[in-house]
Amino acid sequence: MKTIKVSVVTPDGPVYESDVEMVSTKAQSGELGILPGHISMVAPLQIGVVRLKKNGQTDLVAVSGGLLEVRPDQVTILAQAAELASEIDIDRALRAKERAEQRLNVQQAEHIDFKRAELALQRAINRLAVTEKRI
Repeated sequence: MKTIKVSVVTPDGPVYESDVEMVSTKAQSGELGILPGHISMVAPLQIGVVRLKKNGQTDLVAVSGGLLEVRPDQVTILAQAAELASEIDIDRALRAKERAEQRLNVQQAEHIDFKRAELALQRAINRLAVTEKRI
């Protein structure tokens, strides 16, 4: 079966590099499925999951936004932050979710930046969903 090279990179370095059969992720314009030979494109990513299908299995990577660059033989994801499902600290993600929810609840009383707290909550929920494979 044909494969496409995938690299998921953050400012801290590479997170995932492999040849896969299919990449699936959510861009700001909607869900994308990428197979070998896909037309070249660039798209901004939402906070979400990147599904990487290889040898009948799916690897999951939680990303916190970024850019997706597709070429016929390679996909590069430049993410602000990215974690493999197996490397996510569930306790830390739960604490981050709770902190974000608390900030949203007291936002009006303390003038907390609502958008920042909302994005923190989305990132925490995404990381937890990836670890639970609810994606």
